[in-house]
Amino acid sequence: MIRKILTIVEETRSEAGQAVDPPTRKAAAIAVVANPFAGRFEPALDELVALGETLGRLLGERAVAALGITPGQVESYGKAAIVGEDGELEHAAAILHPKLGAPLRTAVERGVALVPSAKKRGGMGCAIDVPLGHKNAGFVRSHFDAMEIRVADAPRRDEIVVAVVVTDSGRPLPRIGGLQASEIEGRDGLR
Repeated sequence: MIRKILTIVEETRSEAGQAVDPPTRKAAAIAVVANPFAGRFEPALDELVALGETLGRLLGERAVAALGITPGQVESYGKAAIVGEDGELEHAAAILHPKLGAPLRTAVERGVALVPSAKKRGGMGCAIDVPLGHKNAGFVRSHFDAMEIRVADAPRRDEIVVAVVVTDSGRPLPRIGGLQASEIEGRDGLR
């Protein structure tokens, strides 16, 4: 069901003429998968829900490995999907929402905050911004971010592009205040 997997690491070393030390890093693990329901309505999307669980583990582990860090060192995460032209947004939702989160949380060691997500329909080369938030506290402003991903030859009309992004830090040079990562209680996923 998986046609290809890509891994991308983005490292920012300078921002606004200022050195970023240590650099901030984001890693995206992306899978291009066949959409078994492309071009037809199907009331039960269990096959895509199960695929989401598999991809949560696979992509989460690959993204963490791409950064060369331990799961506990992951600071933020996010997920997104682009469904090809013959699919429905609900096909992306079936992959992203019911079961992808639990194995992703295992891959990043914990993660009590909501995993930010985005979905859209598009053709080959379509880009999507994968929203990011701190894995243990949704109110940490320094970790409100995104990573743009795209696959040159996907999604085809009958495919879905699924992405998981993790980071080892927040944005470069954050300075807008709010809850700091060092102040996280991590009980309710918010603070």
